Amino acid sequence: MGLHLQRYKGLEVNFINKLSAAWARNDSLLCVGLDPDLARLPAHLQGQPDAIVQFCKAIIDATADLACAFKPQIAYFAALGAEDQLEQICAYLRATYPHIPLVLDAKRGDIGATAHQYAREAFERYGADAVTVSPYMGFDSVEPYMEWPDRGVIVLCRTSNAGGSDLQFLDVAGRPLYQHVAQLVADKWNRNGQCALVVGATFPDEIAQVRKLVGDMPLLIPGVGAQGGDVEATVKAGRTAAGAGMMINSSRAILYATPQEGEDFAQAARRVARETRDAINAYRHA
Repeated sequence: MGLHLQRYKGLEVNFINKLSAAWARNDSLLCVGLDPDLARLPAHLQGQPDAIVQFCKAIIDATADLACAFKPQIAYFAALGAEDQLEQICAYLRATYPHIPLVLDAKRGDIGATAHQYAREAFERYGADAVTVSPYMGFDSVEPYMEWPDRGVIVLCRTSNAGGSDLQFLDVAGRPLYQHVAQLVADKWNRNGQCALVVGATFPDEIAQVRKLVGDMPLLIPGVGAQGGDVEATVKAGRTAAGAGMMINSSRAILYATPQEGEDFAQAARRVARETRDAINAYRHA
């Protein structure tokens, strides 16, 4: 339950120190997203009952030494009724790579009682180290996740999609709404030091603004790769003084790096992951 703390090699760990250790261990700020699309899986896996598990495990094994986190997107599993395969993948990650944070991308947001159930789903059923949540319904909809003080709560702030500006850039007392969210999370919600923020790579100027507001708080940054976010601009805008502070996510560009008929999809994924990790590192301390 909420006060249970994770242990790794006999030591208590939490999301933030596990992430910090992964940044250093793998010399990486790359987060590998797991978004399995049945229509895009390699041909030799098509029709197999455990195709998603086989695909994701191969990607994980091929990129584990290059990543600071793995981020399964729950919708890709739930839409197929494949939550059992997501459970298997999460169990595999925890057992085989316990030093790499598992971020469940769920973007939950609901009233407190329901949020408590979503928190149990993320942290008990899937054993995630962190989960993404929406701030739209306020603190009482986020607080239940904080009953697990060793887990991360990653709050949507400035998302990578173009439509995010419809609300996130609204002027509120002279500042855009996303900046109020960032300040609120940093100053009031981050009671246990477990919070992080989602800020899209497609908006490097906003990344820089958020970094100024929240100090060294980790940022989950989607939008690199298939969405076209600029690596150099992203890293320079979001890095901390130590050259860390980010989980820069790439999903489709890594997962589907080879034509469907190719059986070397894992090697292709590794090549793109390495190239992305190295491109990020080129600007970390520049």
